Amino acid sequence: MQDVAREAGVSRALVSLVMRGQPNVSEERRVRVLDAASRLGYRPNAMARSLASQRTRAVGVILDDLANPFFAEIVGGVEQLAAEAGYQLLLGTGSLRSQREREALETLLEYRPDGIILISPRMAAADIVKASREVPVVVVAREVREANADLVITDDRHGIELALDHLVGLGHQRIAHVDGGRGAGAPLRRSSYLRGMRARGLGAYANAIHGDYTEEAGVRAARALIDAGELPTAVFGANDMIAAGLLGAFHQAGVKVPADISIVGYDNVYIAHLAHVSLTTIDQPRIQMGRLALELLLDRIETSRKPVVRRLEPTLVLRSTTARPPATRAPRQGLTI
Repeated sequence: MQDVAREAGVSRALVSLVMRGQPNVSEERRVRVLDAASRLGYRPNAMARSLASQRTRAVGVILDDLANPFFAEIVGGVEQLAAEAGYQLLLGTGSLRSQREREALETLLEYRPDGIILISPRMAAADIVKASREVPVVVVAREVREANADLVITDDRHGIELALDHLVGLGHQRIAHVDGGRGAGAPLRRSSYLRGMRARGLGAYANAIHGDYTEEAGVRAARALIDAGELPTAVFGANDMIAAGLLGAFHQAGVKVPADISIVGYDNVYIAHLAHVSLTTIDQPRIQMGRLALELLLDRIETSRKPVVRRLEPTLVLRSTTARPPATRAPRQGLTI
């Protein structure tokens, strides 16, 4: 900065004003400073500025799985508002493993972000509590009551009810569920499914299959159902990736959707919209969730208020993978994948 001041024939303080975009500088001097900076290849040192201001104007974001569009679409909402507010994003991923998440969190904290957004974290609540003592934290798509963190969540109980109401309304009774394993929110969706089946007098037909929030989990579940010899009339996946795996595996095995079996997903990510998928699903407002998470985080950065919970309502989106069940169901033989 001193070199730029010398080149432009102005004070170092004036260069600082220009680089910070302050208005009380004449246009002639501003041009001189910027021209000198361009000739010298000067670039403001963001780290040095953050030391002086105690702000980095950067936010850390950790997401569970880069391959799952649900997380990318939430980050898209965060990025929209970050660009408007003049913040940069530092991204990390846990790759479906809590240990990787903790490592990513420690790495991000070393960069001294102004705050952290955790999207569907798998790490232990104690790790989130620890981070919330260092910087403001917002947790998205997981309930963590112990931490001093804001929460942005969807009413999953209501979402499960919407899915079951739709399938039962079509006449389905034999409704299976492929859960999200250890993923955030998976136990709540599984327990809500089991409770909902019992409440509708269908507890004897309940079948919760262990999975994960991946397409591969859907493929494995489809194989297991086919190998059992008699298919349910509907399967409810804990997310759209599971539902996509179910859809592909059933198609490969000659099981027609929805003529032979109906499928419902959860999230309404972009793959659910594709013409060859056309998935009936439960919509979570991903972009809104991301924007709201950053809004809450920026507010926490500026204030010392207590943490809040923002609970959004899911909605049912009807497409082509659900229909009335077959009138009769006999064990299917000779199906292969």
